Amino acid sequence: MENRCPWPSGDDLMIAYHDTEWGVPVHDDRKLFEFIVLDAFQAGLSWKTVLHKREAFRTAFDDFDAGKIVKYDDKKVDELMQNSGIIRNKQKILATITNAQCFLDIQKEFGSFDAYLWQFMNNKPLVNKWDKLSQLPASSPESDMMSKALRKRGFSFIGTTICYAFMQAAGFVNDHLISCPRHQEVQK
Repeated sequence: MENRCPWPSGDDLMIAYHDTEWGVPVHDDRKLFEFIVLDAFQAGLSWKTVLHKREAFRTAFDDFDAGKIVKYDDKKVDELMQNSGIIRNKQKILATITNAQCFLDIQKEFGSFDAYLWQFMNNKPLVNKWDKLSQLPASSPESDMMSKALRKRGFSFIGTTICYAFMQAAGFVNDHLISCPRHQEVQK
C-alpha cells in the first residue's frame, strides 16, 4: 500500500494489522475486551511485541472470554506466569482478572461494554487529520475521561495513554495519517 502510515516499519504482522484492523470501529464486546487486555500488557513495551504474542494471548486467556477469566485462581496465574508465549507480568495478569469482572459488571449494567465505552465518543469516532506521526498524541480529553471512569469502576492498568492506544486500536479515533489510504477507508 502506497503512503501507508510509517509505524508498521516493514513488519508483515504489523502491516496486516494496520491494513485490516487499526482504526476500524469495533462494536463486539469480546474484541473490545481483547484490546483492553492487550493494551494493558503493552504498557512499557511496544505494540509490535504484543502483536507478535497475540495468538498466544488468545490461547492463554481463553479467547478473552471474561466469564472464564474471572474464575482464574492462583494455579492458573502460576500457569500463565510460566507461559513464555505471553508477557509474564503478574500485576498485568492479576489486572486482567480484575478487569474481566469489571467488564462483566458494565455489561450487566449497560447491556454491553460497547454501549458503555462509545458514550465517551458521543457514539461516533473522532477523525483526526494528522500529516506526520509526531503529531499523534499519547492521550486526549476523551481518553482522560475513559480512563478515569474505568478506574472508578475498578479497572487497573487503564491509564489515559493505555486508553488512547485502545481507542486507536478499536477505532474510537482515526489516527491514520491523511496521506494513508486507510484514513478514508476506515470511515466508511
